[in-house]
Amino acid sequence: MATTNDLKNGIVLNIDGQLWTVIEFQHVKPGKGGAFVRTKLKNVMSGKVVDKTFNAGLKIETANVDKRAMQYLYKDGDDFVFMDTQNYDQFNIPGSVVGDSAKFMLENQEAVVAQHEGTALFVELPASVELVIEYTEPGIQGDRSTSGTKPARLETGAEIAVPLFLEVGERIKVDTRDGGSYISRVNN
Repeated sequence: MATTNDLKNGIVLNIDGQLWTVIEFQHVKPGKGGAFVRTKLKNVMSGKVVDKTFNAGLKIETANVDKRAMQYLYKDGDDFVFMDTQNYDQFNIPGSVVGDSAKFMLENQEAVVAQHEGTALFVELPASVELVIEYTEPGIQGDRSTSGTKPARLETGAEIAVPLFLEVGERIKVDTRDGGSYISRVNN
């Protein structure tokens, strides 16, 4: 159990038997009336996002979520096989749990897997990953401005928009938090 004063981003709450992770929170002390905490919660299983308000000092049940660094090994049908880097145990995690993270995962890549009572809840990749452009249309001489973009397919199969000057075979840094936006070119 925790109180609303203990809320922080990333904490997982157990509300009415469902697990919700705190995306945003704000303590509000109005001039009149009691203080309260305004939160934005995301359902861990369904991904649904809701706004919820709690009275200040209210006791809330937190879920015991085990976050471990794991290594992605390979895809097995619809499942993804991860290995715990501490004890070398292997886990099959359904594709529905991995979600959009699958678009940016390479074999042997590190990720954080969150589990609750032995069930995988979600996979968290680093904020950015480095991937190679597998295919994109060639840039035209003079296309060196930062305003234009073109579609590119990465080595994982993900499609993102990249600047016009990038070419096939170049290594780029991609932001995994927003669905895959281009950050920068990586110099070898």
